[in-house]
Amino acid sequence: MHIIRRTLLALFAAGLSLSAHAAVQNIDVGTPLARFALLKPGTHHYLRFMRTPAGASQPIDIWTREIRFEEREGKQLMRIVQRWDGVLPTPSVRTYDSWFEAGSFRPLSHERISERDGKRVVEGFVFAPDKITGMRELADNTQKDLAVASAEPTYNFETDIEFLQALPLAEGLDARINFYHPGGSMAPQRYSFRVTGSANIAGPAGPVDCWVVKTDYNRPGSDSTFWFAKGSQLMLRQESPLPDGRVMVKTLID
Repeated sequence: MHIIRRTLLALFAAGLSLSAHAAVQNIDVGTPLARFALLKPGTHHYLRFMRTPAGASQPIDIWTREIRFEEREGKQLMRIVQRWDGVLPTPSVRTYDSWFEAGSFRPLSHERISERDGKRVVEGFVFAPDKITGMRELADNTQKDLAVASAEPTYNFETDIEFLQALPLAEGLDARINFYHPGGSMAPQRYSFRVTGSANIAGPAGPVDCWVVKTDYNRPGSDSTFWFAKGSQLMLRQESPLPDGRVMVKTLID
């Protein structure tokens, strides 16, 4: 009897191990995304603020994200345009303009313009299968000499919210995604985004049942948490703890 019980326990443990392994999914650039159709043309606004250990909320900016589908050079492409209207530490404006293959979310180009205290900084990037380079033809591009090698094609980290919306979110999913922040100091690398459960949270029109997604951005011990509405998979909220005890919050306004 004890032998049978030990055998059943071993088989059960092995089954759990296999299930956990099966939940890990490498998301490779160029592969059609399971729920890309959830990305609809339209605009959403988020409020970003800092929550202090004392419970105060300090506004940072209003974050506008727009998805478009447009034809360029005879191809139907996706375009994501962002605008950040900041208030801290001084008024500022940032605009991002990013292009992608429709269906796969393969990044093609990314332009970023920042304006603060009368200074304007232009940055432009081109994504290729083995590298990310500065956009040579973009006027005033401060990143024109950039050349970052990548062992495999990488996704654009500055459009992660829409990208995660197109994944097959489900209980136990552990998506491993190669991301690169254009012009950043970190090399392209795989990050783990895990669906850890479900939760109801407040949305602009009332309570919403959400998938809860976590990542530590390859910094163990500092999980960021996302809430994506089931059905549309639109991100409603993100909370990211900082080393000083504050929490960066992004919450959907409309």
